[in-house]
Amino acid sequence: MGVSSTTPHLLRAARGEVVDRPPVWMMRQAGRYMKAYRDLREKYPSFRDRSEIPDVAIEVSLQPWRAFEPDGVILFSDIVTPLPGLGIDMDIAEGKGPIIHSPLRTQEQIDALRPLEPEAALPFIKTILQALRSEVGDKSTVLGFVGAPWTLAAYAVEGKGSKTYSIIKNMAFSDPIILHQLLAKLADAIAIYARYQIDSGAQVVQMFDSWAGQLSPQDYDTFALPYQQRVFQQVKQTHPDTPLILLVSGSAGVLERMAQSGADIVSVDWAVDMADARARLGKQVKVQGNLDPGVLFGSKQFIRDRILDTVRKAGNWGHILNLGHGVLPETPEENVAFFFETAKELNLAGVKG
Repeated sequence: MGVSSTTPHLLRAARGEVVDRPPVWMMRQAGRYMKAYRDLREKYPSFRDRSEIPDVAIEVSLQPWRAFEPDGVILFSDIVTPLPGLGIDMDIAEGKGPIIHSPLRTQEQIDALRPLEPEAALPFIKTILQALRSEVGDKSTVLGFVGAPWTLAAYAVEGKGSKTYSIIKNMAFSDPIILHQLLAKLADAIAIYARYQIDSGAQVVQMFDSWAGQLSPQDYDTFALPYQQRVFQQVKQTHPDTPLILLVSGSAGVLERMAQSGADIVSVDWAVDMADARARLGKQVKVQGNLDPGVLFGSKQFIRDRILDTVRKAGNWGHILNLGHGVLPETPEENVAFFFETAKELNLAGVKG
């Protein structure tokens, strides 16, 4: 497909084109810091309703687009959304995150998992993504997202979020055969899900391996990296031109390993200086990030200085400006607006130095 001037800005940068300013979006840009979202939440108190009723999910996804016109509009969803399609019953508790009603602990439970059929299990995803593409046109890039095998396995085995990950690490270190079977099944399901999102309108897909930073580097190489690769290889086989982003929370110790995943873009958190991240990842790897979300509580001058610092260090190629993690719930909306305004006024020729 030929690239035209109507190709959205973020998609051009994600493909490696030289652009005049870094594209910008924010993780969790749809959510609790926005009054419009809090008002909608009162009407639809269940997260699953907000993310699975198409009209509601479309509205939530578009709230930041209407307010700030970011270069990326991301599907409003959760990484655990596809799990019921595999036979893993879950809910999402307000303020607490996913709850898995029967955590996976036995061979029998893993054998009982079924392949994901997104058209049957998740038809709302196509409706939402098609509507987002139609709404934003060429003005913005529609992003899909999926959870990574290790992180979804951690939720499925622990039954909920964890501070220590002791149950899944017990399985990893004492019964790894079962865990590898689960990771393989999850990887294949996530690849199917990512392809379905792309076929439904997602132009870029971000994979969240939120809990892989809880692994030592040698365990990352065993339980996270091979399954990230398994997902990305399958997606690239059928959709070679769709840029793929990988995020790992607390990734400072595994940055170089992230570059081996097959992702086109590595999302960098704020614990690493962007200049160091660029040096460690090498010139061929594109990056996303990496402002500390807490910076958005600072003064406008402070926010501007930090944006300029990140953009200078990232250089004028292959950088998507973002936070190092999701925007925090108490963040003032006017500071989010200022972040986007400042980013969109940048000219890369003017911020070298």
